[in-house]
Amino acid sequence: MSARNTAEPGIAMRLALDLGPLAFYFAAYSLSGHDIFLSTALFMGVTAAAMLFSLVRFGKVSPIQVFSAIMVLLLGGLTIWLHQDWIIKVKPTVYYVTVAAILFWGLATRRPTLQMVLGQAYPGLTAEGWRLLTRNWAGFFLLLAIANELVWRNASTEFWLGYKLWGSMPATMLFAAANIPMLMRHGLAADAPDKVKLPPEE
Repeated sequence: MSARNTAEPGIAMRLALDLGPLAFYFAAYSLSGHDIFLSTALFMGVTAAAMLFSLVRFGKVSPIQVFSAIMVLLLGGLTIWLHQDWIIKVKPTVYYVTVAAILFWGLATRRPTLQMVLGQAYPGLTAEGWRLLTRNWAGFFLLLAIANELVWRNASTEFWLGYKLWGSMPATMLFAAANIPMLMRHGLAADAPDKVKLPPEE
């Protein structure tokens, strides 16, 4: 395999791959005269393209990113087929609850589920550090699920899309940064914070 296919994406590239499809969704919704069904179709295409780009450029796509893309394609397809916009709006809730359940299951069974997903993203982190990080992310994802339900059920589609782009995404990055002091107390290498990966957003 060539070096090109084994490179790790930098922070800017990771943000582009994670935020790009959602930003495109928001722009498409605004420019299409608030046509959520057309926007959803375009969102599906851009999501698939981002995953394919990651696979070709970096030689891999994480299981949780594949899971997120499958949900976009499946629930996005149902949204268009059944002409029900609530289906795509509830997708983040399903994603967050599912990931939180997997993480809590890992805690209950003493299986390092988050470590399996993120691999070597947190070099030197102890088993206790992984346990605390898993607990924190599981709880955070549950809070995001509750927030998504409150927003899409009580606000306009445009507000919901804006919340996804300017609310939950920045909150996720801030939450990841807030965990770094704890991680460094549990063995995270001193030069690792600039290299760590976030658990993929939905």
